[in-house]
Amino acid sequence: MAAAAAALASSPLVHLTAAARLRLPRPRPSPAASSRWGYPRGAYLDWRPLRRCDRMRRFSVDEGGGGGEDGEKRGEEEAAAPVEAKVGAAEELGSERSRSGSFSSSSSPSSATPGVSSEPPLLSFSVDNIDTVKLLELLGPEKVDQADVKAIKEKFFGYTTFWLTREEPFGDLGEGVLFVGNLRGDREEIFGKLQRQLRELTGDKYNLFMVEEPNSEEDDPRGGPRVSFGLLRREVSEPGPTTLWQYVISLLLFLLTVFSCIELGIASKISSLPPDIVSYFTDPNATGPPPDMQLLLPFVESALPVAYGVLAIQLFHEVGHFLAAYPKNVKLGIPFFIPNFTLGTFGSITQFKSILPDRKTMFDVSMAGPLAGAALSFSMFSVGLWLSSNPAGATDLVQVPSNLFQGSLLLGLISRAILGYSALHAATVSIHPLVIAGWCGLTTTAFNMLPVGCLDGGRGLQGAFGKDALFGFGLTTYSLLGLGVVPGGPLSLPWGLYVLLCQRTPEKPCLDDVSDVGTWRRGALIASVFLVVLILIPLWDELAEDLGVGLVSSF
Repeated sequence: MAAAAAALASSPLVHLTAAARLRLPRPRPSPAASSRWGYPRGAYLDWRPLRRCDRMRRFSVDEGGGGGEDGEKRGEEEAAAPVEAKVGAAEELGSERSRSGSFSSSSSPSSATPGVSSEPPLLSFSVDNIDTVKLLELLGPEKVDQADVKAIKEKFFGYTTFWLTREEPFGDLGEGVLFVGNLRGDREEIFGKLQRQLRELTGDKYNLFMVEEPNSEEDDPRGGPRVSFGLLRREVSEPGPTTLWQYVISLLLFLLTVFSCIELGIASKISSLPPDIVSYFTDPNATGPPPDMQLLLPFVESALPVAYGVLAIQLFHEVGHFLAAYPKNVKLGIPFFIPNFTLGTFGSITQFKSILPDRKTMFDVSMAGPLAGAALSFSMFSVGLWLSSNPAGATDLVQVPSNLFQGSLLLGLISRAILGYSALHAATVSIHPLVIAGWCGLTTTAFNMLPVGCLDGGRGLQGAFGKDALFGFGLTTYSLLGLGVVPGGPLSLPWGLYVLLCQRTPEKPCLDDVSDVGTWRRGALIASVFLVVLILIPLWDELAEDLGVGLVSSF
């Protein structure tokens, strides 16, 4: 908050000159049919502009020597005065220019001719020295109502539920309230009881969160961490709806992903492409005009099997998310596919459009997508290797360099076991297009299972072990990506930049952000991360030479 206030204080908005003022119209009296206060009979007097001025005047700073004290005293007097006095004060605001620099009048009512005015009387407000902290509070998200907070403390908390000891700000900008104290029973039963009471008292106005007590050095005597309860307004805590522009961007990204998948299929035919096109895209020293791209059109049809396979894997991945979210009443946003010309796609960004009830739901929904995508990818990869090992029963085999199988330790060993030494210890290998689609699908799934940010792996880790564990694992993952260890190839830098730009922020807390997810879920996550490492780590030269995976001496 202090950093944001300092940034706002240095912005041109705050350092306006005395000439730059917020001008607000004030009603003018008419000599005909005027009331005792000088306004037309039956006219509606809108005090909202004056109230907004009064709110801003309360935290304005006047450097005119004593003007600020007069402004505060006048604010207190106006707050205590009846409505008649406020109307009279509004008439006299033009003559208060000498008393305070906060307000000034463009013309004096006494000097104006009744019924004739060359310039309408206006109120102007100086924002030369605004208290930036209070301005941020005014412009920021709506805070909880203190009357509701008082009612919650009086009716909900006590000896049998939760003994309240203190309150702290809660939320990204402190717009909520965190109730800190001592739990007096089973946390899940008490949390459910508090949620029911909150709905009965305020309806759908607020969301109640159960989180770990911040800076707690000891666990709860009943087991597990000490808990606190956070209160936020529903419109502040819940995600916003999907906008029209988001639908348009999602469609454009999907079309680009289709194009990148077709390009991947064409690149898999590298042994059949025209030599001038291959040399232009692979030789960094190539000179001369670019080749005619129309020569690639005959290869588009043969590239479709790979493109269909990669797209099917990614769509199956998204279906897994939605199938896991539907029975738990979790809303998901539209997927934003990320195109990539090396793998066809980097996956997609799918946002939660509702607050998750607990960490089990976060884990299940997050892991369902990678599980579905990995299952289909491995099926394609295995069937493709089997078809590649039986050339008589397979058609449309493609020739790829054998050193491509050194890109993954696990997938390279599986390929070596099925295809054999003689097939992989050659310059090129004949494989079925399903092998390429399955390989790219498994690699993309492994990327998305890295425990960092709001990737599927990051969400799964946050659900299984909490946000604190995600911070440590995320820092380790960023370090390995920066050093090029995971993965060992040219994809480390673009994937790391993609995560930093689009997926670095952890997922928002669940309503029940404390309850344990169980041992088997944590074990499944640890096994998944282990498989991810085996997929992304490449075969080193010595092991590849011993196993006969690729011609090490050829590169």
